[in-house]
Amino acid sequence: MSRTVHWTTPADLGRQVRRLWDRGAILAGLVTGEALFPRRLVLKSPTSAELGECFDEARSWSASLRSMTHVRFTMREFRHRILGLNTLPHQAWIDTAEDALAMIGKGPEARRFREVVESTKRRQPSLLVWLERKPLRALATAGDWERLLDVVGWLQDHPRPGVHLRQMDVVGVHTKFVEAHRGTLGELLDAAMPPECIDRSATGVAGFARRYGFLDKPERIRFRILDRKHSLLPGGDDQDVTLDADSFAALGTGVSTVFVTENEINFLAFPPMDDGMVIFGSGYGFETLGRVRWLAHCRLYYWGDIDTHGFAILDELRHHFSHAHSFLMDRDTFLAFRPLWVTEAAPADRELSRLTADERALYEDLRHDRMGVNLRLEQERIGFGWVKEALAKLKPRVLPLDGSL
Repeated sequence: MSRTVHWTTPADLGRQVRRLWDRGAILAGLVTGEALFPRRLVLKSPTSAELGECFDEARSWSASLRSMTHVRFTMREFRHRILGLNTLPHQAWIDTAEDALAMIGKGPEARRFREVVESTKRRQPSLLVWLERKPLRALATAGDWERLLDVVGWLQDHPRPGVHLRQMDVVGVHTKFVEAHRGTLGELLDAAMPPECIDRSATGVAGFARRYGFLDKPERIRFRILDRKHSLLPGGDDQDVTLDADSFAALGTGVSTVFVTENEINFLAFPPMDDGMVIFGSGYGFETLGRVRWLAHCRLYYWGDIDTHGFAILDELRHHFSHAHSFLMDRDTFLAFRPLWVTEAAPADRELSRLTADERALYEDLRHDRMGVNLRLEQERIGFGWVKEALAKLKPRVLPLDGSL
């Protein structure tokens, strides 16, 4: 029976070199000058017993390796009582980076990367450390590298510029270019800019503009005042208002009770309420509301779907407002509308530390499918009579639909 399947093949040696490339080790060596080569590869060769049993296969195996280019083999002699003196590959070596690159066909990519390295040495040597850590990322952006360095240089000359990205005056750089490369640019700027020029409280792709001192699109908050005596505009009729976050934070509405709901129809149909307001929510994006200080002095209710993500959103809101209550996210409501249960496509599955005991019990039942698989009750499926009854149990007084007192 052939045993050649146990011996290292030319393809095996190629895979070993390819793994060095995939880890970025070969390109990183081009940045640091650190000698990665000569490098010995793993080579499993026939044992003496196998030579006696499978001599023809061993000879073919040896010939296949010796035919390889860019690999140097050291040989060992063996003397067989019948076959006499023979030699077989004993060690496999890659002597240079050029050999490794040629072996896996990555010579052109390495040349492009060397151009990136040389340009960085001339223009932004502080970024060489980043190139060493992220060589494959740099290679992927090689065609845009000069413009990326242009952006870094412009911000070094104009730290925290206080303008929109559109106003950055760099040849060949436009808003879409920056948006497409925000992840890489953020890492480059973090490495190249003075610490005092970076707002480290702004994180992620969404926080790019604020992190580096650009003006961003204003965040907007949509709301309805539920009590006409607090109307913001003349007329006192139902007013659906959207304000930028700063203007909303500066409001003096006089309301004492605020509801946040994720469903637009629920937002629009929410009934009048004494000193009340309803805000159209935005999923997990509560950072904007978190900066509205006057909400900390209001009775705050969150109305979301009764499913794992609804409770995760509630948990996130309490990160900003620990006093927030849930509204119609209880077991009685869930069971009352059993015929309207649907399936949650991709349930959340993590620990939530900010739920009450009752909320956590329901969340865990949903999370672990104790009442059925991936169940959910969407908030718009709850009967409106049930909604009004729940509102009537709260201290704020529900007003007649015409808003009269």
